[in-house]
Amino acid sequence: MSRSLKKGPYVDEKLLEKIKKLKAGDKSVIKTWARNSTISPEMVGFTFGVHNGKKHIEVFISEDMVGHKLGEFSPTKKFIKHGGKMQKDQEKKAGEK
Repeated sequence: MSRSLKKGPYVDEKLLEKIKKLKAGDKSVIKTWARNSTISPEMVGFTFGVHNGKKHIEVFISEDMVGHKLGEFSPTKKFIKHGGKMQKDQEKKAGEK
């Protein structure tokens, strides 16, 4: 569900302050835990370290990302693989080729 138009998008105040302190094109990583913060046009060109619960994942913000949330680009779950007999057979066939 999106946020009310009356309220506007949620952007973390601390993130905006950190962006204003940096120069445009600065390559330093801005660490944040605010996954629910909306990406605004002021953030384009900066790299954010978005926390996924275990570590910070570096996300470079481009123009296509404006309007999305920071958490969308830092997955919290890691898919390893499905198990079972079929999976083992497929891996065995792939290994033979």
